[in-house]
Amino acid sequence: MTRPGAPAARILGLDPGSRHTGYGFIEKAGSSLIYLESGILSPPGRAELPQRLQFLHQGVSELMARLTPDMVAVEDIFHAANVRSVLKLAHARGVLILAAVQAGVPVSEYSPASVKKTVVGVGAADKMRVAWMVARLLPGAPAEIGHDASDALAVALCHAAHLRQNRIVAAVSASGSGKGNWPGRGRNP
Repeated sequence: MTRPGAPAARILGLDPGSRHTGYGFIEKAGSSLIYLESGILSPPGRAELPQRLQFLHQGVSELMARLTPDMVAVEDIFHAANVRSVLKLAHARGVLILAAVQAGVPVSEYSPASVKKTVVGVGAADKMRVAWMVARLLPGAPAEIGHDASDALAVALCHAAHLRQNRIVAAVSASGSGKGNWPGRGRNP
């Protein structure tokens, strides 16, 4: 149930890739999580990297204008043995972040392990488990949306969870409870 006066946050999650970039759009209203949209941006298969990057930038810029998110969450680069793949992924992430910043929307970044840990409870969860949990957390999300879109929704869910944590920390800090005596714990060391 949404608390009266609780601001809703519209979050665009992005799972970057130079061949397929997933996006997932959700709304967090109080404690409710609402699925809005998801999909995949796939540049033409034979396009060279510069043309793929241009396609991704244009696609995310169009998403930003159409969806008007309040914030964007992007998955960070994973560690991989293939340096060329990591560099292409870094380029893709760069143009996605650029599109969000150009639209004036704040961007947060989360490691793949952090996303999995937040959404599934295990930092090494496989894509099937992530997709299963995303479907449970977002009623109304299509059952078969593909791993790229499902991963992007997981990034958005991770950010939604961190928003809640940040509000709790801010409330504790503002109330002064972050200093001195902690209830039931004696003095802070």
